Order: sequence, then structure tokens, then C-alpha cells
Amino acid sequence: MTSIKDPVHGYIDIPQTIRPLLETQLLQRLRYIRQLGFSYLVYPGANHSRFEHSLGTMHLASLMGRKIELDRDDQTLLETAALLHDIGHGPFSHAIETHSWEYLGRDHTNIAGIISRQDLQDTLLRNGTDPQEMAALISGDHPLAGIIHGDLDVDRMDYLLRDAYYTGVPYGTVDASRLIRSTLMEENAISLDERGIQAAESLLIARTLMRPAVYYHHVSRIAEKMFQYSLDLHISPDPGIILSDILMMDDASCIHTLMNSPEPSARSIAKKLYYRRLYKRALFVCKDDVHMPILQDSYTLGKEQKIAGDIAETAGVSPESVLVDIPEFPSEMMMDVRIKNTRDRIPIEEVSPLITTLNETRQRQWRLGVYSPAQDRDAVAAAAKEVLHIRPHTRQERLV
Repeated sequence: MTSIKDPVHGYIDIPQTIRPLLETQLLQRLRYIRQLGFSYLVYPGANHSRFEHSLGTMHLASLMGRKIELDRDDQTLLETAALLHDIGHGPFSHAIETHSWEYLGRDHTNIAGIISRQDLQDTLLRNGTDPQEMAALISGDHPLAGIIHGDLDVDRMDYLLRDAYYTGVPYGTVDASRLIRSTLMEENAISLDERGIQAAESLLIARTLMRPAVYYHHVSRIAEKMFQYSLDLHISPDPGIILSDILMMDDASCIHTLMNSPEPSARSIAKKLYYRRLYKRALFVCKDDVHMPILQDSYTLGKEQKIAGDIAETAGVSPESVLVDIPEFPSEMMMDVRIKNTRDRIPIEEVSPLITTLNETRQRQWRLGVYSPAQDRDAVAAAAKEVLHIRPHTRQERLV
């Protein structure tokens, strides 16, 4: 048994069956992919990687598996899947995921193509893990999938604790130990002992508070949109082939590639991003300020770029001076977890009125952003209000 010192969980024990996976190229690559994408431009300490998050997730999954008394084979399968659950991430983590989905039709949980690599297949088979079963667990199509991708999963427990630790914000408090100790597995479904209700609520509160403070901080969103714009220009000659190559890069290789792109505008935006010469908020408004029919369709990169082009034309600025950011509306946090007390199993919503309140809060946190260089800000703001039919008397002044 090998032990690794982790700043979040203390010592993490690495089972002998898992250790060879640590040496694979696919997992070592995660050392060079930041867990929080461009959040380091806001929080300088946020340089932690997908590699250490993978170790933390494996650690919590191991504790969870022992708590619900999995047999040896399922325990190894769960630990292996937890360790490898992020090998499908491209550079800068979620920042590139929109492109991956739009051009290749997959996200980071679709690892069927990745695990076909012979070196990984051989390593998995030596530790007794069926590669296809592991891929099904990671993608969510397995009875144990809820432990890694569920309402109270170990993935969220680790990243909330880890992201709060490295950014220094006080909002990611999760009582992971209590949650795991309160978890039950009944009929292939996760339940909580009623003594774990407050720990479950702490996770939901942490998710809600971390969203605007870290995950959707406006500077991170601006940097992400600049990256996506540069990437889109760079891959335009052959999106499928070029993007497939970039997805296997790490952060440094990717930004170096964009800074040396054959496309001048891609180079220009990437260099501004690298040296933190970021765009500014020309418009940053909440749901109530937007004429909702504008937002009824789901927004692809192409639709955002079409709106950005209309705003640029109205403002009389170049197309690369306008970036539009229309995030998806937050999905409701619905806990497919039941509370077991001495009498019965009941839905968590019946004993936790906080869930309704937190979902309302998440809806109010949503923001539509239009970003531009500082010199074009006023013209772009006026044009964006016209194109997007922004209602008068917005809260814009309070957010700038």
C-alpha cells in the first residue's frame, strides 16, 4: 500500500491494484490540466490540477465503497473508475467542453475511445477491471454510477472542498466524512440515514455559494469566452481533426498552439489571454432584465457568435471586439436520494425545505454577459441593449 500526502484529505492510501494506473500517460497528463480552467486569473492559488482531484475522488470513493460493503471486485472497479473519471477532460477542463460537444458530440465522461488505447487496456485487465464496465460507470450507466456522478457524489465532495481550499474562499464547506458515514445502499439506490441530512444540506449550500464566487465569476467567464473564440478561429479549417488533436493536449501545449496559430485573430486573442489583457463587461444582466423570447432556444457557439456579430455591426466595431456569454439556466438540484429513519424511506425534499430556497437562489444568480475591449465598451453596451432588447433600468450600474 502506497500513501500520498494530500492537503485536503491528509494521507491517501493507494491500493496495489490501482498503483500501475498512476504511471499511465493518460493519468499523468492530468497533472498539467488545471481543475478550475481560468479561475487562476481571479484566484492566483487556483493552480491545482485534475490529477490531485482524481486522487481525492478515488480516496472518497474507496471510503464510500467500504462503508456500503462492496465486494472486492466492485470495490476495485469503483476505485479505478473514480481515479480515471476525468481522463476525458481536454485542456482548461470545462472551457473546451462546449467545442467537444458541438463538433465531436462527446463530453469528458464519454471515454469509450480513450480506453481503447492498448496500454490502458492492458493495465486495467491486469488489475481485474473490465474496461467497458468501467466506462459505463463513468458515463453514468451502471448501478454504482451514483457514487461518482449522483446527487451526493464523491466527485462533488472532493472538488468543492479542494476548490475552496485553493481559491481561499470560505464557501465550499462540505462534511464529506459525515455524508459517507450516513450513506446506505439499498436495492442499487443510495439512501441517507436521517443523521446525514445536515451534511447533505451543507453540500447543496456549498454548490450554491461557490457558483457565483468561483465557477461563474465574471472574470473567469470572460477568459473562457476569449479562449473559446481563439480556439474556434484556430480549428476553423478542419474542426473535427484539429480539435481532436487539441483535446489530448495539456493547458500549456494548448495555449502555446493558439498563440502560434496560422489565424492572426486567434493568435491575438490568445496572447491577450496569456498576458491577462482581458475584455471587460459591457453588459452583465440577470434573467429579469432580458426579453425572454431571446433566450428560449438553447444556445450553441454558433448562435452566440451570430448575436455577437449583430452587436458588433450595430456598434460599428470589429467582430472580434464582441463576445457574448449566454450560460444555460441552472438546472434544479433534485435529490434522488431518500432518507431512511426508523420507520420508512422518505424523499429528502420532505425534510429539507432548503432545497427549494437554494434552487430559487441559483436561478437569481444567472447572468448574461457581453464582453469587449475597454475602448469599445460604451458602444458595445448600447448596441447590446438594443439587439438583446434589454429592459430599461437594469441593474448593470451596480455590477460594473
